[in-house]
Amino acid sequence: MKRSDFPQDFIWGVATSAYQIEGAVDADGRGESIWDRFSATPGKVAGGDTGAVACNHYHLWEADLDLIQGLGVDAYRFSIAWSRIMPSGRGRVEPRGLDFYERLVDGLLERGIAPHVTLYHWELPQALEDEGGWLNRDTAHAFADYAHAVAHRLGDRPASYATLNEPWCSAFLGYATGEHAPGYRDQAKAIAASHNLLLAHGLGMAALRETVPDAPAGIVLNFSPADPATDSEQDLAAALRHDGFFNRWFLEPVFRGHYPADMLELYGELVPQVGALDMQLISAPIDFLGVNYYNRAVIRAQEGGLLGYTHVRVPGEYTAMDWEVHPDSLRGLLLRLQRDYGPRKLFITENGAAYDDVLADGEVNDAARLAYMKGHIGAVREAAAAGVNVAGYFVWSLLDNFEWAHGYGKRFGIVHVDFETQARTPKRSALWYRDWLKDGA
Repeated sequence: MKRSDFPQDFIWGVATSAYQIEGAVDADGRGESIWDRFSATPGKVAGGDTGAVACNHYHLWEADLDLIQGLGVDAYRFSIAWSRIMPSGRGRVEPRGLDFYERLVDGLLERGIAPHVTLYHWELPQALEDEGGWLNRDTAHAFADYAHAVAHRLGDRPASYATLNEPWCSAFLGYATGEHAPGYRDQAKAIAASHNLLLAHGLGMAALRETVPDAPAGIVLNFSPADPATDSEQDLAAALRHDGFFNRWFLEPVFRGHYPADMLELYGELVPQVGALDMQLISAPIDFLGVNYYNRAVIRAQEGGLLGYTHVRVPGEYTAMDWEVHPDSLRGLLLRLQRDYGPRKLFITENGAAYDDVLADGEVNDAARLAYMKGHIGAVREAAAAGVNVAGYFVWSLLDNFEWAHGYGKRFGIVHVDFETQARTPKRSALWYRDWLKDGA
C-alpha cells in the first residue's frame, strides 16, 4: 500500500480536541465548561483526573505545530473551546480566546498545514448548562451566535468548519448513561438533547453560510456499524434497532429531513418536540460528512430495556478500550454512506486506537497501533477504489491526552506525552506515518 494509491489531492492529517489537550482552563478569561465541573466531581473520572493541565497545548502550541509539520501531514483537525470565546456561553466575546485560535490558524498556514476547525467537541459552557444545557432549545441559538463570532474572526482561512463532533456522544453518554458531562441518566433527556444538538447544527450551518459563504462546512458523526450475532430474525431486527439508535437517528435528519420511522415508533412518547422549521434547518445541504470510526457492534436480541438488545464480544483482536479491531466494517460503512446518503464528500475525521504503550529507552514500539492504522487506511483505499468520494483521513490522535471519563489511563496518541514533564516522543506509528507520507510512491 502506497500513498500514491490514493487520489493526488487526498488529505492526510492528525486530529485533537480542545479540552483533551489545551489545559490552561483559567487562562485569558476562559469560562468554566461542563467538563471542568464534571471532571472535578469526585467519582466521575478515573483517577480523579481533570483537563486542567492536560498537554498544556495552550502554552506549547508553537512546538506542537512544529511537531505536526515534522510529520509531513497536509492538515490538522482541532476544536475550539466555546468557553474561551464566550465565557458565559452567550453575549460578551472574549478577544483573547479568539486571538489564541487566530494564532493557531495562522501558525498552521505558515507551516503549510491546512486548519480544519470543529466548533463543538462536547465542552458546553457551564453557564449554559445552568440554564438547561442541551435540554434547552435556546442553547442551539446560543451556538449559532458562537459560530458566527468564530467565523467572523477566522474567516475563510480554515480549510473547513464542522459544527458538531459526535452529537450521539453528547446526547446519549451525557444524558442517558451519565458517563460524560453533564452526567444525567435519563433516556428521555438524551433523546430531547439529541434534537437540540441537531438544531444547533442547523442553526450553526446557517450562521456559517451567512458569515463565510465560501468556506466548506459540515458535521462530524460517529458510527457504529451493526452486525447481528446470528442470522435469526430476532438478531437481525435488533441490529436494525442499533443502527437506528446510533447511526440513522442522526443521518436521516441531516440528509433526509426526518427521523427514522422505526425509531419514532419505538420511542413513542419519548420523541422530541420538533419545531415547524427545525428539519428544514437541520437538513440544509452540507459540503462534507465527517466520519469517526473506531469499531463495529455485534448485536444479539435480548428482552428488556427500550432497545431490546445486548452487545456480544466476539473472538478477535481488541484495543485497550476493549474495542474490536475490524477494519472491514469501515470499508462497509463508507460504501453504505455513499450508496444510501450520497454526501458531497466524506472525510475520515477520526480513526485510531488506544493501547498500553510503554516508553523505553526514548522509544515507543506501538506495533499494534501501527497495524491498526495500516488496516484501516487499507479499508479506506478499498472504499475509494469502489467509488466512495472519500477525500481525507485524520489519525486520532496526535497526542496522548485527557481521555474523558478514562482520564489519562488510555493513550490514543501517535505521539507519547509524559504528563509530568510534557515531553513529546513520537511513537513508532508516528514515524511510520511520517515516512509513508514522505515516500509517496
